[in-house]
Amino acid sequence: MSYLIALDQGTSSSRAIVFDREGRQLAKAQQEFRQIYPQPGWVEHDPQEIWTSQLATAREALRLSGLRPEQIASVGITNQRETTVLWHRATGAPLHHAIVWQDRRTEPLCHQLREQGLAPLVRERTGLVIDAYFSATKLRWLLDHIPGAREQARRGELAFGTVDSWLMWQLSGGRIHATDVSNASRTMLFDVHRNDWDDEILAALDIPREVLPAVHPSAHAFGHLDPQWLGAALPIGGVAGDQQAALFGQGCFKAGMAKNTYGTGCFTLMHLGERFQTSSNGLITTSAAQTGAQPEFALEGSVFIGGAVVQWLRDGLHAFPSSSDVESLAASVPDAGGVLFVPAFTGLGAPYWQPDARGAIVGLSRGSTMAHIARAALESIAFQSAALLQAMSRDAVAAGAAPVSELRVDGGACVNNLLMQFQADLLGIPVVRPRVIETTALGAAYLAGLSAGLYSGLEALGAHWQAERVFHPTLPRERALERMADWERAVRQTTAL
Repeated sequence: MSYLIALDQGTSSSRAIVFDREGRQLAKAQQEFRQIYPQPGWVEHDPQEIWTSQLATAREALRLSGLRPEQIASVGITNQRETTVLWHRATGAPLHHAIVWQDRRTEPLCHQLREQGLAPLVRERTGLVIDAYFSATKLRWLLDHIPGAREQARRGELAFGTVDSWLMWQLSGGRIHATDVSNASRTMLFDVHRNDWDDEILAALDIPREVLPAVHPSAHAFGHLDPQWLGAALPIGGVAGDQQAALFGQGCFKAGMAKNTYGTGCFTLMHLGERFQTSSNGLITTSAAQTGAQPEFALEGSVFIGGAVVQWLRDGLHAFPSSSDVESLAASVPDAGGVLFVPAFTGLGAPYWQPDARGAIVGLSRGSTMAHIARAALESIAFQSAALLQAMSRDAVAAGAAPVSELRVDGGACVNNLLMQFQADLLGIPVVRPRVIETTALGAAYLAGLSAGLYSGLEALGAHWQAERVFHPTLPRERALERMADWERAVRQTTAL
């Protein structure tokens, strides 16, 4: 029993990966599911499709691994965060489609809550800003718009959960209604200092406590699978939201350690240890994955358009047939030729928070080619991430801590050597790519392995982490600062459009 299976439930697909205790990948399965857009700005998923796709990938990964169910020591779960599900306890049937983290339907309610002066309380208790991104107003919308839902919730007949809770309920045959601290901290209802639901915020949003799941550390004996699903009553031993799981999978267990995930967007997290810190530079504070009862925190910033800018070049401008072609096209020119690409297709996230910004390509000349634009697009990912890391370092220094000294990277775009080298050049610190870049699933597996006793502790886990390549900065700092100043000027132009 020295193997682990991680269920990685994402925004567009469900995946399952089987790892051995050294963190080596044995087998993987993946299945996409529908994206539902009922109205502009609304995004939904069918909870049953989430469940059936996740179950199918778990079964397939286990089959491909050649292992017997009894050889699996524990199951870990990591998931798209904030997405909100409401279901009947008696039947397990959802009352409505899941409202996805990208959904903006509750922005008017958020505006109302801000006008009521609730923002300082929310910031202090939860570490978050009032925004439609988080689960609280999504749950409030469901209780407001489904006839009789709030009364049923008060009677204890309904269950709310983020996707991890929904999966655990289904996997256990309705015996587990729980979540972990990292997912709970994304609801905007959770006091991250006490690791408990906040009654004052619940009252302000008219959400009954009876609808909420139990909250546990991320490495915890949550319960067992019904044997019908994978052939044995396997324990669920690890749960964490995707970005906190990636931080854990990267071995960032100590204050000051940071990772950046390069996906459709980019998510940068810096571990704060046991110290809660409110950002002065446009970041949010969130609970890190926790192995015990002691609260631990991380600063987080999000780039809305990361790898998606490459998809836009491929699908919108037909610049190349495959996303993997962007590196060779960008490398065909020595630099971007003065071109700067700010991909503010959906506004700008942290640290700018400019929802009205629009994308812009500036610095074009008669000699500009698609290769220069492709290089500028890749560089835009690094520029945005550098702005986040600089904000984190300013927060760290203000708190008397050292700035970030190394950035660990993961996600699909981190395989792009040109991008990673430019990232190191802008930051002036080493950028480190690990041997295993599936760090989100690996983090969930490690949490499950800890609770199953496969690892003696964080020090033993840290020894498993291995670098595949280190990118050292080669650009003089003065030139790097000039490049960042050029970027900031380009950003200001997007907000003037």
